Amino acid sequence: MTKNCDYHEDEHRQLIRRIFAGILSFIVLILLVIFLVWIILRPTKPRFILQDATVFAFNLSSTGETPSSTMPTPNTLTLTIQVTLSSFNPNSKIGIYYHKLDAYASYRGQQISLATELPQTYQGHRDVAVWSPILYGAAVPVSPYLSEILRQDQTSGGVLVNIKVNGRVKWKVGTWVSGRYHIDVNCPAFIRVANNKDDDGFGVSHPAVKFQFLQSCVVDV
Repeated sequence: MTKNCDYHEDEHRQLIRRIFAGILSFIVLILLVIFLVWIILRPTKPRFILQDATVFAFNLSSTGETPSSTMPTPNTLTLTIQVTLSSFNPNSKIGIYYHKLDAYASYRGQQISLATELPQTYQGHRDVAVWSPILYGAAVPVSPYLSEILRQDQTSGGVLVNIKVNGRVKWKVGTWVSGRYHIDVNCPAFIRVANNKDDDGFGVSHPAVKFQFLQSCVVDV
């Protein structure tokens, strides 16, 4: 009876070892396939370039006092900028789907325009996609700290604005499409501004001013 029990226990242990070896072999095989696919395809994130920006308005309001109070009125920033962004897919065997891309302008970490949604786009192998969104912000409140930095930037001749794009991308290999990955794009744009003679504010207004950049952007996926 004892021999039969030992025999069954040995069979049970061997079965567990076979199952464990099979699972381990399957995991190693999957990892090997992923590694081989990565070696063969060598996926590379897209490259974004800020080509130009047409500034229709970029104006910081003057600081004044309300008639019934000695407290200063908040500074506000109004801007209308049309930018041209291009994206290049450097992969020769991988396509890219762009989903829910939003573009907006930022200054010193503060969003200063509404987010503009970009059209959903599929980018083929080594293909180029181009977007020309209009970024608009009306009387955006600016903290006293940022308004002072804006004025300091103005004395140096211009303001460094960051054009940002956030959204999702999918990778396409043959008929296989991956899940969604977050993409962040940051494009610096140096905009020249001037003093407004009528008040303490500054900016650019009519006629529109176009700035050529061909500036590479930082892309995180």
